[in-house]
Amino acid sequence: MIELTLREIADAVGGRLHNCTGDEIVTGSVEFDSREIGPGALFVAFPGERVDGHDFAKTAVDQGAVGVLAAREIDAPSVICPPVPGGSGRAYVLAGDTDGSGAAVLAALAKLARAVVDRLPNLKIVGVTGSSGKTSTKDLIAQVLAPMGPTVAPPGSFNNELGHPWTVLRADENTRHLVLELSARGPGHIAHLCQVAPPRIGVVLNVGSAHLGEFGSREGIAQAKGELVEALSEDGVAVLNADDPLVAGMASRTKARVVLVGEDSTAELRATDIELDEQARAGFKVNGVPVTLGVHGEHQVGNALSAVAVAIELGATLEQALEALSQARSVSARRMDVTTRADGVTVVNDAYNANPESVRAALKSLASMARAGGRRSWAVLGTMAELGDTHVSAHDEIGRLAVRLDVSRLVVVGDAARPMHQGAHLEGSWGQESVLVPDADAAVALLRDELQPGDVVLVKASNSEALWRVAEELLNT
Repeated sequence: MIELTLREIADAVGGRLHNCTGDEIVTGSVEFDSREIGPGALFVAFPGERVDGHDFAKTAVDQGAVGVLAAREIDAPSVICPPVPGGSGRAYVLAGDTDGSGAAVLAALAKLARAVVDRLPNLKIVGVTGSSGKTSTKDLIAQVLAPMGPTVAPPGSFNNELGHPWTVLRADENTRHLVLELSARGPGHIAHLCQVAPPRIGVVLNVGSAHLGEFGSREGIAQAKGELVEALSEDGVAVLNADDPLVAGMASRTKARVVLVGEDSTAELRATDIELDEQARAGFKVNGVPVTLGVHGEHQVGNALSAVAVAIELGATLEQALEALSQARSVSARRMDVTTRADGVTVVNDAYNANPESVRAALKSLASMARAGGRRSWAVLGTMAELGDTHVSAHDEIGRLAVRLDVSRLVVVGDAARPMHQGAHLEGSWGQESVLVPDADAAVALLRDELQPGDVVLVKASNSEALWRVAEELLNT
């Protein structure tokens, strides 16, 4: 973060000073985990469901924190956040927060992040949203922009009302690019995040079935995702997926210039001649210029095009952007992590999260890898969460797709995913090709007994299922 005094922080958030003069200078990072505190830091004390950050304020100061952003008075130099009038408003209440203090700290953190952005006029902010692929695309964009100047991006999928301002506060006077991933659990969420850090470039990847339970329809999801392009100014740029009609249709919702990317003939940056190697890494041409990706899955082509578009808008040539893209790798854990054991078994750990679109993409990658090497394929799949009334049909369709893609063995984990197992049987009258197991341990036991050298194993489910344990156990074997 840029250097600020506690008085400047209090002014930014509308808070008041406590146990300090206000002249104390924050020279380090902003942290809500006391274990991450270093010299000169600002500690953010959140009241949580099981742990109250205020109890760790003294520890944070002892470890070098200059002050604490707090919801109530504590025995430490601090800025006390003002209450949020009328409840949480657009600052979302933390789990377990019953008195509004968590919302007050979140609101103050958002205000502090905006104050820092306003002091960095040369900072180029890129926002990325979509139903799937946000994290992979954010990682690609950050890696493509890195050769052009210091770039800040969140780790993993730190994309909510806490992770967003925390990431913004990693930027300082030397930062040239800030790449942010924006998620939504309801209408207005993305609009709020855009107020915290107004993007110059907005990237919308796709509109899928993730969070249908909250939004009710894909059109409702599109309305929420489009808040990103609505937030762009006239001198901004909206990078939209030409292959997704709901995304391409967002062009009418923005004042910004629109750049279409994809395989469709309307795309300004267009991918052609796509081919996959034996590990499902795509080689293709962008406007006639060849590139080969280091990340896995044909679905990464669209993500890569978005990264190239952003780089070009920020000053790179097409050739420079593609060269940086060819060097990019998967950096966020459990997202198409491909590892081959000594016996030739390849484990694809894509178990961080799952929705119908991302599972279909992963299954196609699995089928491509197996087909290219003449190998047996295993799909170890768990529940896809937050699908609302479409839960049964969505899981049924995935089971049927596994049959159509000629996946050798389907291992469905957990009774909630049973419709996936049933769909496979109805599609292909399978016998033991599809099996339903109760939990991750049972899946591991089955795989240990039946895997053969050279097999390819995909592991994927919603984050809440923690199915990555299967992949980790197989790699530890």
